[in-house]
Amino acid sequence: MDMLPPGDVLIRLGSFATVFVAFAILEAAFPRRKRCISRWRRWLSNVGMSAFNQVFMRVALPLSAMAAATWAAHNDWGLLNRTALSPWIEVPLAVLILDLAIYLQHAAYHRVPLLWRFHRMHHADTEFDVTTGIRFHPASMLLSGLIKLALVVAIGPSLLAVLVFEVLLNAASLFNHSNLYLPPRVDAVLRSIVVTPDMHRVHHSSDTAEMSRNFGFSFPWWDRLFRTYRDQPAGGHTDMQIGLAHFRQDGQMRLDRMLTQPFRDS
Repeated sequence: MDMLPPGDVLIRLGSFATVFVAFAILEAAFPRRKRCISRWRRWLSNVGMSAFNQVFMRVALPLSAMAAATWAAHNDWGLLNRTALSPWIEVPLAVLILDLAIYLQHAAYHRVPLLWRFHRMHHADTEFDVTTGIRFHPASMLLSGLIKLALVVAIGPSLLAVLVFEVLLNAASLFNHSNLYLPPRVDAVLRSIVVTPDMHRVHHSSDTAEMSRNFGFSFPWWDRLFRTYRDQPAGGHTDMQIGLAHFRQDGQMRLDRMLTQPFRDS
């Protein structure tokens, strides 16, 4: 069984906190769009929802992807546990497979009406910044967690691969949701390798056609492969409307309204 240094939870939490603070500072210093709503007003709701989700997931799904990988390795479950690949091949391969699964899951969240009702709370944010990347409904988080556990058991990635994937996914979500300005040439180079804020912002447009594009979280290749890629929003990044056509009232930022949003239409 592959071994990791102790404290992998601290590694994940430490990397998350570091990336969050870094992009919060960078987007404040180099904003892409003018902020229309007070940062602290929105952040209290979005960070509060993220904190609620951490507690909820600990209770509802105490089994982590790392634990699932350990179980799969002990019981020789999963495709990669039955191969003798070098870590230099196995880790990138496992990360790519898991990232493709996230892409397909994300597309399903938009195309299956019941799943969309829970995912839309993420899209109801009327601003787009680093805290949007941690704003998810707990039911959506629970389903994502269950899917991840099933994938880890089926694929059989090493502990190292799961840790790399978890850290990368969290960092990518914070980066590609940040309100960070990147020079066009820098963005063009980066989006050939990773999903950039400008690329993912298209997906948060109020325009339903644009919202059905750019599902990728970490890597941009799946959108190009499955023809869901859109380069730029029709209205431009500075003037495009973010969020949903409904759920735009100030009261929708309250935690209780966010939690009950899947069961309401206004």
